[in-house]
Amino acid sequence: MGGNGPDDRGGRSRRRYAYLGPAGTFTEAALRQIASPQDADFLPQVDVVSAIEAVRTGAADHAVVAIESSVEGSVTAVLDTLATGDPLMLQGEMIVPVSFALATRPGTGLSAVRRVAAHPHAWAQCRRWLQQHLPDAVHVPATSNTAPAAAMASGERELGFDAALVPPPAVDVYGLVPLADDVADNHHAVTRFVLVGRPGPVPPRTGSDKTTLVVHLPSNQAGALLEMLEQFAARGVNLSRIESRPIGDSLGRYSFSIDAEGHVDDERVAEALMGLHRVCPHVRYLGSYPRVDAPHGDVRPGTFDADFVAARSWVRALREGRAH
Repeated sequence: MGGNGPDDRGGRSRRRYAYLGPAGTFTEAALRQIASPQDADFLPQVDVVSAIEAVRTGAADHAVVAIESSVEGSVTAVLDTLATGDPLMLQGEMIVPVSFALATRPGTGLSAVRRVAAHPHAWAQCRRWLQQHLPDAVHVPATSNTAPAAAMASGERELGFDAALVPPPAVDVYGLVPLADDVADNHHAVTRFVLVGRPGPVPPRTGSDKTTLVVHLPSNQAGALLEMLEQFAARGVNLSRIESRPIGDSLGRYSFSIDAEGHVDDERVAEALMGLHRVCPHVRYLGSYPRVDAPHGDVRPGTFDADFVAARSWVRALREGRAH
């Protein structure tokens, strides 16, 4: 998956992947699905924006970042960073199951825990468990799921927290003691990650693909959203995700981040993109790539590739006087 796009490594034999660190994060687990630390350089970053910008500056060849949680929804910092700045492309996606361990240094029992360090998404995914088992615990926000684990392993005396919610592998990586395993309110929770690279050749279509876009509405008038959505509906393109994000230049102006089922090489998707280009003032294509889950919608009759090809052939024949 990491081999797509131009080879701009300047003679380097190892690809460089930026990701939210330190070691042991769910992001690293996603990265390990497509690359091995024996064959690539893993570059931990302090946040997802830094990981993406490392690709833009050339400090990394790719970035792996979380884009969507099945519990908390989209990671807005990732959506907004991809929507502006120098163009980048999504080249693949990975899904990682998410649960946590409540861990601490040796010698601390559950009854002594008053302050719990956790990334905000981790805290949100464990609220009910914490309310049941640690109702008086105070949340200490962390920059990543393993940042507090690294802090506990550093030997620093004053941490500002007693325990942390961390990915289960981090317990052994950082020599911690688990106070509780499989901590989660939803045991089916997953997070979707994407592989980000610089613009280059689009991965070939597989028949089960996803296309990601950023689209601005054609106007601020009634029906503008419908006009944009009709470009997909008229071509039979199903949307698996659509959400608004503020453009930022004034109140009330929004762009839309969209995942469409299909590939730019699919006739229906290409036709929809042409329709968007005609009616919308700004369309940013963020890539077509293999999806890791099954499509939600079936291709409806009249929107298969052969249907578009046949329709164009018929119009061509009309222009040439060969059909009526």
